[in-house]
Amino acid sequence: MSTSDDQIDVEKVLAGDIDAFESIVRRWHRPLINLAYRFCRDRGRAEEMAQEAFLRAYRSLRQWRKEAAFSTWLFALATNVYRSELRRIPAKAISIDEAREVQDTRAAHASFEDEDRNRAVRELVLTLPAKYRDVVVLFYFHEMDISSAANILALPEGTIKARLSRAREMLRSKLPHALNTRTEEY
Repeated sequence: MSTSDDQIDVEKVLAGDIDAFESIVRRWHRPLINLAYRFCRDRGRAEEMAQEAFLRAYRSLRQWRKEAAFSTWLFALATNVYRSELRRIPAKAISIDEAREVQDTRAAHASFEDEDRNRAVRELVLTLPAKYRDVVVLFYFHEMDISSAANILALPEGTIKARLSRAREMLRSKLPHALNTRTEEY
């Protein structure tokens, strides 16, 4: 994903070549769906939310200031679309007790324990309040640095750091209970 490819395609679209937007969609389709999925945990809804984000991006291309990377602008726009959509129709909230997967007989296997722990953490992230969940999703699941997450969420870097710290505390306090609950199921 080249920054220059994005800029070239945006300039083509702004010059009237609307077909150039297809290249942008192909390049960013999976990342935007993955981001949406982290918000709603529903593949069909994630695809619809990503489609809405692309529609808004197309309509707003002139607003992209080239001092920021196109990806930062696109992810910020998409994050705002996803947040608005979830305020309009909230994702099904899940409790820690509901955040369980189907039993797996491989529980004794060490790699399964790692997989189980990772799954538990991902599920627990969904139980976090939105302001913490959004930061965790961008920083850990999309491997963005503090600065990029701050730009996307339009928050100061210090706020991002504080929310990450608080989210980690919340997850640390919930994880032993979630793992014990999951272990008792087996």
